[in-house]
Amino acid sequence: MVVSPSAETRARWLLLVFSLPAKKASQRVEIWRLLKRYGSVGLRSSGYVLPNNSQNLERFEWLAANVRKYRGEASVIHVESIDNLPSKELSELFLETRGRDYEALIRELKRYKAASKPGQLTRLRRRFQKIVAIDFFSSPLRSRVEQLLANADARRDTGVAGGTRTARQKKEFQKRTWMTRPHPGIDRVSSAWLILRFIDPQARFIFGTHSGKVAGAVPFDMFQPDGFGHRGDDCTFETLCKEFQVSDPKVKVISQIIHDADLGDEKFGHSEGIALDHVLIGWAQQGLSDEELLQRGIELIEGLYRSMR
Repeated sequence: MVVSPSAETRARWLLLVFSLPAKKASQRVEIWRLLKRYGSVGLRSSGYVLPNNSQNLERFEWLAANVRKYRGEASVIHVESIDNLPSKELSELFLETRGRDYEALIRELKRYKAASKPGQLTRLRRRFQKIVAIDFFSSPLRSRVEQLLANADARRDTGVAGGTRTARQKKEFQKRTWMTRPHPGIDRVSSAWLILRFIDPQARFIFGTHSGKVAGAVPFDMFQPDGFGHRGDDCTFETLCKEFQVSDPKVKVISQIIHDADLGDEKFGHSEGIALDHVLIGWAQQGLSDEELLQRGIELIEGLYRSMR
């Protein structure tokens, strides 16, 4: 099949179709393992798909060359669209596949202890990096794994639960710009709600990877030592409550709900937060912007707060 350069530029997807002689079972397994490592998605009809970029094209062409070396047939096709599988649905297939990878890693990280075998955390981090490399559509579960890895690092480095700083003065944090990471989850949206309701009613929220790039920005849940984030066994919401001495009884219950949902350690026995987290993950998978996702999450926590007696 001959594809013009202009058509290749327009094509969003790459499709690899191949066949191997029946006697080449071991070679078929080898190709399948590489397809999995590269993050491809198999179609029910035939072939494997990857988003069209230079690295994925090189990988598919290399696989096709190997198939031919094994006396098989292979073609790499530039595809603009698939009639029975719209691009949105195909993107969701990639998200579902990476979601299963992240969920398996989350289960292992929740079992991780500071006294675990040496090198275990390093192996888990390398596994995470491999998943990230093929997370083409930014799964909302990625930030959850990042947080669990940060918690594991803290437990390994200190071996203790840790404490909190001296309570902050609210007057230092009025009309400020607060920065957090993209794709906000349960801890970050609830922390934003807490900031607006009890700390800085005129807070402005932005998203980024490092607060130093925005003058005066206050980082929260960003893995920065000068910001507000996880400390010891506390999630960011709990840290903010302690830092600013928020003593509302209903907030205390919410902090326990958020802790259990974010860390998954069942410390307080509140399972309802998991449902809230699933709602946020579902919204993220609908392609909502970070700003809309944060606003909806704030409204969700406000509803929870008002429903409490």
